[in-house]
Parts: sequence; C-alpha cells; structure tokens
Amino acid sequence: MDVNAAVAAAAAIAGLCTGVIAMLAFRWSERDQKKPTRTSLRPDSKAPLPPGVDTVLSVLSSSAVVLDESDSVVKASSAAYALGLVRGGRLSVEPMLNMARDTRRDGEIRQVELDLPRRGTGRGEALAVSARVAPLGSRLVLLLVEDLTEARRIEAVRRDFVANVSHELKTPTGALSLLSEAVMDASDDPEAVERFAGRMQIEATRLTNLVQELIDLSRVQNDDPLEDAEPVRVDELVAEAIDRCRQQAGSKQITMAAGGTAELRIWGNRGQLAAALGNLVENAVNYSPARTRVGIAARRVAVSGGNEIEIAVTDQGIGISEKDRERVFERFYRVDPARSRATGGTGLGLAIVKHVAASHGGEVTVWSSEGQGSTFTLRLPEAGAARERDRTSGGPLIVNGDEGPYQVAAPDTLDPFPAPEVLP
Repeated sequence: MDVNAAVAAAAAIAGLCTGVIAMLAFRWSERDQKKPTRTSLRPDSKAPLPPGVDTVLSVLSSSAVVLDESDSVVKASSAAYALGLVRGGRLSVEPMLNMARDTRRDGEIRQVELDLPRRGTGRGEALAVSARVAPLGSRLVLLLVEDLTEARRIEAVRRDFVANVSHELKTPTGALSLLSEAVMDASDDPEAVERFAGRMQIEATRLTNLVQELIDLSRVQNDDPLEDAEPVRVDELVAEAIDRCRQQAGSKQITMAAGGTAELRIWGNRGQLAAALGNLVENAVNYSPARTRVGIAARRVAVSGGNEIEIAVTDQGIGISEKDRERVFERFYRVDPARSRATGGTGLGLAIVKHVAASHGGEVTVWSSEGQGSTFTLRLPEAGAARERDRTSGGPLIVNGDEGPYQVAAPDTLDPFPAPEVLP
C-alpha cells in the first residue's frame, strides 16, 4: 500500500508540473503574438491605412508615399522607390519630409517644385518633380510626387523652336526690307537695281522654302501617314528624288547614280516618303563639291518578323564630325551655318526625314568621315508579305575608300552600280 501511495503521489506531482508548464507556455505564446513583428514594421504594411486608400493609391499615376506620426513609411508605390524617394523605410528627401511634418502639425495642404539628383548617373542631371502633401486621417500624411522632367524638356524644345523660327524668319525678311530700300535709292542706276533685285529673289526663295518646310514638318508631326498608306515603289521614289535635284547637280557637274535591288516596295504615305528621300538627295548634292558623285542604292534586309528596305544616299562631300553626327537631325541645327546659308538650307530637312521615318515604323542613320563623305540610310518596313528576292541584285555602294554601311572601294577602280541611271 505504501508503494502504491508513493507512486500515486509522484504521478499527481508530475501532472501538476506539466499543467503549470503548459500554462506558462500558453501565456508566453500570447505575449509573443502581441509583440510587433518585423513584418508589421515593414514600410508596405497596410494595417494603418484607412479602408479603400490602398486601392486608390494603386491606380494613381503619381508616386505616392504615406507617412505615419513617426515619419516612417507606411505605404509607398513602386514609382516612389524608382525615383529614389524612399530608402530603408524612410523618406529620403529632406524638403519633402519637412513639408510632411508641417502638414501633420497644422493640417494645411502644401505643394512645391524641386530638382532632385538623378540616381545612378554621375552627370549631375536633375530630376524635376512637383510634390504635394496632404493630411490623411488624424495620424497619417499623404505625399504625391509628379515627375515633370519630360514636360520641362518638351517645353524647352518648344521655346528653342519658337526662338529659332523667329530668328530664321527675321533673316530673310530683314534682308528683303533692306534690299527694297536699296532699290528705291538706286532707282536711277539700272545695274544696281538689277543686282539688288537678284538678291531679293534669293531671299524671297529662302523665305518661301523655310515656310514650306515648317508646314511640312508640322504636317508629318501631326498627321498619321498610315491613314492614306499604299505600296510605294522604291525605284519611283529614287527617280523623283533624282529629278528634283537634276538642275543643282548639273550646275555643279555632279554625277548621280541609282542602283541596288529592283522592284522593292514600301508601305506608307507616298508624298511623305518622297519628301524624305528628296531631302536626303538634295543635301548630298548641296554639300558635295563639284565634279563628284552622289549614289542612291536600295536593298532588302531580312529582320525578325519580316523584311525591311534600306535606301542609302552616299556623297563625297565635306563629311560630318563625330560631335555633330548626333545632332544633325535636330531642327535648325547646321554643321556649317555659313555653307548652309550659301546653299539655301533651312536646317529642317533632316528633321523632316527623321519624323517621316519614325512615323512609318523605321529609322534614319548616318555614317560619315570628315573629308571623305557621308552615307544616310533610310530603313523602312517592306510592303506586304516577304517576297522572293529579285534576281537582279545590286552591287555595293561605293564612295571614296572608307568603310561605311556598305562595302567601299575607290570610285575609280570599281563601278558602284549595275546599269546605273546617270545624270551627267
């Protein structure tokens, strides 16, 4: 009996200890669950946000950041992280943080425009933003940030364009005004009148060309060329471009030659395509010295998803320096302003080519070497499905011995084109 009693007592004591340990473990678990976890402290925790706010912030185009009373980030959009506004769960832009604290204190809505350093660039480029801070409930503050960088860039381009147009229009109109006064003063001198009248005609032509190219540039920027698109034969475009420059080339004894693959077609607006190729050929003639050669060659290039047509215009002119190549397609930019004015250039021709190529789903590129010449290549999608390659394939485009987009050899050792159309 004594042994059984001792066993029973020991079992009772063991059961009591187990119960006490289980109760302590349960209380300990409850206390741990009430403690803030690493997850609840993350910047993206949604618990403190009022109902529906998270959904609204997710559809905003602005970068959004929500701060609590301790200036910790409760919620931040991916755009806010991309702009570098939030780092390590905190708002990293001090002026915005000060605005948030002031708004939390007095409840006033505040807005400011700031220039922020761009992340990941060592060039000192500024990121222009507009920040707006407003209270969100009793404890939270909402910060909305708009990226104004692109809008400012477009505004700067617009201002430059207006300034350039004003300058370019004043030059010929001012010259016409002065020449007309000179004609009046020289009314009794027939030779002087004739000389001044000739100058007036040149300035009037320059003014007419400038106005027309401004109209053309506006048209290619605003119109959709594919609304009136049709298959356009490349050889017809080349023939039109050659005919357009026939007089200028003839006066400088420049030989014009066309070659490459025949029967190629481009899908697009015929008028815009003809203007773009005509501008390239006209530039080649204007910037080439006398008794040189200008070549136009077309070929089909296989790319993923179909074929593209390359039309290359090559000259043996003055060439373009490396620092100028990236800017030649800007409006009113001239590599040589004095020479451009002498040839009647407006500085808009290549800008029109660039816009036409882009609106047709293509591109225009340039290769050049100073003193050796230039090759401008217009690349556009081919019309229709991929065709069987024509049996008549043109040879390489030749200019002056330097490598460009096409194989190059000295023009006096190799005929660049098979059966070319030549303008003496």
